[in-house]
Amino acid sequence: MSEKLKVGILGGTGMVGQRFISLLENHPWFEVTTIAASPRSAGKTYAEAVGDRWKMDTPMPEAVKDIVVMNVNEVEKVAAEVDFVFSAVDMTKEEIKKIEEDYAKTETPVVSNNSAHRWTPDVPMVVPEVNPEHMEVIKYQRERLGTKRGFVAVKPNCSIQSYAPVLTAWKEFEPYEVVATTYQAISGAGKTFQDWPEMVGNIIPYIGGEEEKSEKEPLRIWGHIDDEKKEIVPAESPVITCQCIRVPVLNGHTAAVFVKFRKNPTREQLVDALKNFSGVPQELGLPSAPKQFIQYLEEDNRPQVTLDVNYENGMGISVGRLREDTVYDWKFVGLSHNTVRGAAGGAVLCAELLKAQGYITKK
Repeated sequence: MSEKLKVGILGGTGMVGQRFISLLENHPWFEVTTIAASPRSAGKTYAEAVGDRWKMDTPMPEAVKDIVVMNVNEVEKVAAEVDFVFSAVDMTKEEIKKIEEDYAKTETPVVSNNSAHRWTPDVPMVVPEVNPEHMEVIKYQRERLGTKRGFVAVKPNCSIQSYAPVLTAWKEFEPYEVVATTYQAISGAGKTFQDWPEMVGNIIPYIGGEEEKSEKEPLRIWGHIDDEKKEIVPAESPVITCQCIRVPVLNGHTAAVFVKFRKNPTREQLVDALKNFSGVPQELGLPSAPKQFIQYLEEDNRPQVTLDVNYENGMGISVGRLREDTVYDWKFVGLSHNTVRGAAGGAVLCAELLKAQGYITKK
């Protein structure tokens, strides 16, 4: 056990914190040794602090039940216990920015599920198969923070996972205009049907801030590091317009997407590009990496949440219904697991990449 990196979970009692704890059970590289949460949970065992609010469909891991929860605001004290932390804290954007940088300044790397730092110019926002080279901006962030080891890295919004990797796989065909509508699960709001009974049999056509994130974040992922400015500069195309709708599904964000291309790909070329798309996580065989990142399903009624959301343990993306369109060039449906690939699992894969790249090491 001593060979494993010691991990802290900031905001460990919430839904994403719980997902981190579930995913890290028996992880070959990482061991959860510290859990921090709000002062009201501090001092209780993790099992006591969570009580009847455990929201995962697998039992709470035995190894964490008796861990005494620390106060997330006692930064130095928590940081002294760990090699790095995952952040899933529930605070205001400004509070999150500050506390994550405070942890980084203790020379503790922070891999965050939160949106607060996604537009901080020297913070990498990474889908490991798409833009692993963006981690190189960490050297400039460390200059700014005055750290040798500490930094903040983030994963992007959950809803873009169902279409941004698909468009990345089709980059050679030069997509330039995209219309996407996402149908988003209630767990994206940290809820279950018990918590949110009004979602049963209901659709809500608004998710605060989500459309802007869905339109802009893919461009940052497709951007490049400007060494003069010491920051990531977003790409300018494709132009994306998006609508985001909350639907009565527990897990799984579905996207219906229309694309225009500058080049004229065939259906066969598009499907082959999806099936053959892989990245650094697959090359390195990272523990959480899906072997097949994107699967293409030929059946007319796929992908479906009930059949496909757990593809590759929730770390893969399912695509179907690719067909020519009368207004745009092509259209398709994508599906990703919003709290695994889209949240905690995506952050765990980022941490594995950071370890493989030498950014996260034992203290």
